[in-house]
Amino acid sequence: MNSKTKIVVLHQKEVIYTAIFILLGILFIFLMLFMFLPGRSDKSNKTPSDAVYRPGIYTTSVQLGESTMDIEVYVDESNIHSIRLVNLDESITTLYPLMEPAFENLVSQICETQSLENITYNSDSKYTSLLLLDAIKTSLQKASLMQMDSGISPD
Repeated sequence: MNSKTKIVVLHQKEVIYTAIFILLGILFIFLMLFMFLPGRSDKSNKTPSDAVYRPGIYTTSVQLGESTMDIEVYVDESNIHSIRLVNLDESITTLYPLMEPAFENLVSQICETQSLENITYNSDSKYTSLLLLDAIKTSLQKASLMQMDSGISPD
């Protein structure tokens, strides 16, 4: 029997360093796979298909007799954040006392549902509500991405 015995000397420090580097390499490979594999959905990044509006503030003017007021709609990519009456003249509030209550009713419904569908209004302020709703709809059309895709100018 001819056997040659080989003795391998391993230093404990080198074994520990090697094991740590192997674990870090495996961790790095998993991290790269997790970050760069296709099909991974990230909730913090919105895809362009999620966007409905161009973010910004869009204004539509409403002429009431001799006076003009503006309706301002603030939107982000997918939500209507607020709708305000701007440049509301004191004469408008005097001549049209149902303007502000009707507007507040519409705004609360639109911001809650994020839609112009199924909006209800009081029969006492039907025409006022329709006028305001039409101005809000015009502002949202200015903000709409569908309008941008169809080549229609927002102004």
